[in-house]
Amino acid sequence: MRTFLSGTWYALLLALIGLVVVQFWFLAHVWYWADHNPESTAFMRGRLEILREDDPNARIDQRWVPYGRIPGHLKRAVIVAEDDKFVGHSGFDWAAIEKAYERNRQEGEIVRGASTISQQLAKNLFLSAERAWWRKAQEAGIAVMLETLLTKRRILEIYLNVVEWGDGVYGAEAAARYHFGVPAVALSPIQAARLAAMLPSPRSYPPGLDTVYLQQRTVAILARMRYAQVP
Repeated sequence: MRTFLSGTWYALLLALIGLVVVQFWFLAHVWYWADHNPESTAFMRGRLEILREDDPNARIDQRWVPYGRIPGHLKRAVIVAEDDKFVGHSGFDWAAIEKAYERNRQEGEIVRGASTISQQLAKNLFLSAERAWWRKAQEAGIAVMLETLLTKRRILEIYLNVVEWGDGVYGAEAAARYHFGVPAVALSPIQAARLAAMLPSPRSYPPGLDTVYLQQRTVAILARMRYAQVP
């Protein structure tokens, strides 16, 4: 019995050390990205593996564009659509989390999320789309790191350069060219609102596809953009 307990504690100690090492690995990357641009993300690499199952030559379309060359109306549109309290919170929108919890409890399944831009960026950079308690816990931990080590402006800059906007299409520059044939800096307000409306399900909207939902969502975002706070 004593040997078994000793072995159990040893295994727990190794697991704890491994967990700490992983957290430092995440922390080091976040610190580095304060003034260096990520070359890829976990989401990009995962999607590329899937695309190459059908086409070994498949590539990800992602082109970095600095914060100053991302139009203000795209920043406002994305904040309205994804996280309207982005500038004021510290990584978590507790009111939205409470509403999502109540809605999901009533429905008996997960039908609504409450992830902030910081949480979404944490997931995109390091994790996967898997829904598991440990992944949500790790996402929260990384979001804290992002909010602690990076400015809001930098978090939004990275997010707008790595978020998915089509199958294999990532970031504002690639999205603007893929959907509208223009560079990100030339996006109009209505085009920006339309891109923001696609974000919950970006692979569902190939270029030129129009739906009633997309039209209504675009109009709703466009109407609120003037009130969005941008870092």
